[in-house]
Amino acid sequence: MPHSFLFDKGRVASFCDAVFSIAMTLLILEIEVPSVEVLYKNDFSAVLANRIPSFIGFLVSFMVIALYWVSHLRIYRYITVLTEKLIWLNIILLLFVVFLPFSTALYVGDFFGTAPFIFYCMNLVLLGLFNFMLIRAIAKKELGNNGMTKSIGNWLQFRSLTAVFVWALAAVLATSFPTLARIIFILIFVIQIFGDRYFKKKIAADVQ
Repeated sequence: MPHSFLFDKGRVASFCDAVFSIAMTLLILEIEVPSVEVLYKNDFSAVLANRIPSFIGFLVSFMVIALYWVSHLRIYRYITVLTEKLIWLNIILLLFVVFLPFSTALYVGDFFGTAPFIFYCMNLVLLGLFNFMLIRAIAKKELGNNGMTKSIGNWLQFRSLTAVFVWALAAVLATSFPTLARIIFILIFVIQIFGDRYFKKKIAADVQ
């Protein structure tokens, strides 16, 4: 690859980190700060209770972005040369990261509404899908480089697809089982725990 077409990994990493951090910061801005008048006229616990959906949306989305940032850090270390394909997969991934504060605000604005929740889930499905595509592209391109093995690539792809599957399932269940749909994301962590155990054994076996 000609030198003029090489991308600076440091600049790309810094840009991605900045986008992740800005998106996480924007989430808190969606929680309405009560005015002095509201605080004076109402019980403080009632004021906070009215914002419980906003706090739930904030915490879930904050952790989602944090987990994708960790995933990005985990896969980025295996890159030797950044290609234009990887750059654009990164950009589209960041598009859905930046979109998350909006879909979160839409969801918590009508916390028990079906359509806003499905919209939120689809944001997360697309975010997870492009995260998977980025991981798959890097795992394939860097196989044998920087410690990347087939088992590591499969492990990282499994983790990313788990989130896609669970959020898609949540969207499907939203109409008939709204309560289950809103808590089923916990399944992501359960599946990943068992998946991590399986793949880490395979990775350890590869080293031996």
